[in-house]
Amino acid sequence: MAATGVLFLLFVLAHMYGNLKALSGQEAYDGYAHHLRVLGEPMLPYEGFLWIMRVGLIVSLVLHVWAAAQLTRRKRAARTQKYAVKKSVASTLSSRTMMWGGLTILLFLVFHILQFTTLTIEVGGSYDSPYERFVAAFEVWWLVAIYVVAMIALGMHLRHGMWSAVQTLGWSNRNRQAALKATALAVSLVIVVGFLLPPLAIAFGIV
Repeated sequence: MAATGVLFLLFVLAHMYGNLKALSGQEAYDGYAHHLRVLGEPMLPYEGFLWIMRVGLIVSLVLHVWAAAQLTRRKRAARTQKYAVKKSVASTLSSRTMMWGGLTILLFLVFHILQFTTLTIEVGGSYDSPYERFVAAFEVWWLVAIYVVAMIALGMHLRHGMWSAVQTLGWSNRNRQAALKATALAVSLVIVVGFLLPPLAIAFGIV
């Protein structure tokens, strides 16, 4: 779970960077989308890099979900009797909502792929230009609302996920805990804000 989580974090950062290109206008965003499709040519075919990345992400997702299911099963097996009184002392909201946050992200991911990758779902209209499709979609208020909820869930999931990953991978100790928790929170906030800037700028007519 930790290893696949690190891969997802790197992908999310790269994806956020790509989305921010929308703030620079159509030429920058469409140029970015085009370069992703020809990256690696002529060694790779058209969209070859994208398909390698997609397959890698799908495999990572399956492993991540499988690991989550295994950990949940072990946790329940370790204590078959419920606590008579349960108080959350050291846990955070992020840690207590990891499962539900993960399910929310998974459902959003399916919707997001159907909208922007396979183009099965069209919100705002059909356009050949990725930039025009992106802008038209986020001019629809309910899509922006869905996106905001999904990004908040992603931020909470990442905050606890990064903290858990550094512990699992042996990068944490008592002296580093405060700094690592602050770093996880900061990175999560950067990702949430970075993803929300383009759609909110479009929704409020700035872009």
